[in-house]
Amino acid sequence: MNPASQNALQLRDIHLPPDPGFWPPAPGWWLLAAVLLVLLIWALRLLWQRMRLHRQRRHILQMLADLEQQPDGLMTPQGIARLSLLLRRLALMRYPRHKVAALTGEDWLHFLDESGGEGRFCHGPGQVLANGPYQPSLPEAPDSQALAELLRDWVKKNTDTLK
Repeated sequence: MNPASQNALQLRDIHLPPDPGFWPPAPGWWLLAAVLLVLLIWALRLLWQRMRLHRQRRHILQMLADLEQQPDGLMTPQGIARLSLLLRRLALMRYPRHKVAALTGEDWLHFLDESGGEGRFCHGPGQVLANGPYQPSLPEAPDSQALAELLRDWVKKNTDTLK
């Protein structure tokens, strides 16, 4: 081989382009990040609702226990009004406002039965919630134990799962 042809055949090595950088990510990663962010916000909102419901449940059950400890605490018009108010607060947290806010009397009792009372508000110890708060004294003494148990059952049924 002559030296001139040797210089002509000198080949250079192939240079590869640099590896792609980490930033900016591909569009698929942006989409995944957006989906994960939406899921995280949804999960946090669900957790916040559950925490509020369980805090309200503890509060209502504690107030019910406090009223039971007082002599005639449940069976006074003021005690019955407080119980009805507590149930309404929980119902407003749990159900749409337009469905609960305007209910009074028999409609309120029907709602309570439909949402976990199993007929014990309209045809049982829960009847006292319809008119009891508005009477100066209760004409007949309802069973305070049965009423307390009914209220506990309703509160537990309406704070166990989210709808």
